Amino acid sequence: MALTHQVQALPPPIGVFLGANMLLKRAPYLEQLTNWPISGRHIMAQSDGKTMVVYQSYRPEIGNYAVKHQRFGGDFSFERMTWIKPNFLWMMYRNGWGSKVGQECVLAIHLHQQAFEDYLRQAVYSSYHDGLGMNRAEWQAQVKQSEVRLQWDPDHDPYGEKLPRRAIQLGLRGSVIKRFADEDIVLIEDISAYVYEQAEHVRNQQLQHLVLPQESPLHIEDVALRAYLQLDSQ
Repeated sequence: MALTHQVQALPPPIGVFLGANMLLKRAPYLEQLTNWPISGRHIMAQSDGKTMVVYQSYRPEIGNYAVKHQRFGGDFSFERMTWIKPNFLWMMYRNGWGSKVGQECVLAIHLHQQAFEDYLRQAVYSSYHDGLGMNRAEWQAQVKQSEVRLQWDPDHDPYGEKLPRRAIQLGLRGSVIKRFADEDIVLIEDISAYVYEQAEHVRNQQLQHLVLPQESPLHIEDVALRAYLQLDSQ
């Protein structure tokens, strides 16, 4: 398979590669692939039932501050919407495996799963569709008031090719960003060097060597929330 523009020559690693000390659990990509749903809407994530991992990418000044202080601050803007992604490969598609300018520092953010589910309950879809159970005017009013945006997009494989499966991302703003930054985060890891290391396998088309964070469909017990998210069963 030809590589897309997503996997480019990468800059030198930023920060320290944590290696075996990383709390992010990893497993061979091809082994995980056999257990992942092929299509449908699934929140693919690493979770132990109490905490889960989401990903963000920033320029080094913001990412390094977050890792050092274990919270966001410094040049981080609390006035702009920030997007969190629980799916590692979707994050890699968006940041070009850490090669895009301003997204070189890749963070694995461990947060309380209950907080993530609270975000989901507050979320308003970023685009209108008939299945929302409201008219367009009502949806527009909710979008203006909401501090959490919900978006489903095509998931992607390591090469950046679209998949039938859908991936979720959440946009946070206002008081929810402050809660995210000050209360909900358990640990922030800089995984930039790990990302660059794995990107080499992708660029060399050696997926047999690719090791990714362990992920599976996130279990949501709340029936009403599952229905609102239009989640599919695995």
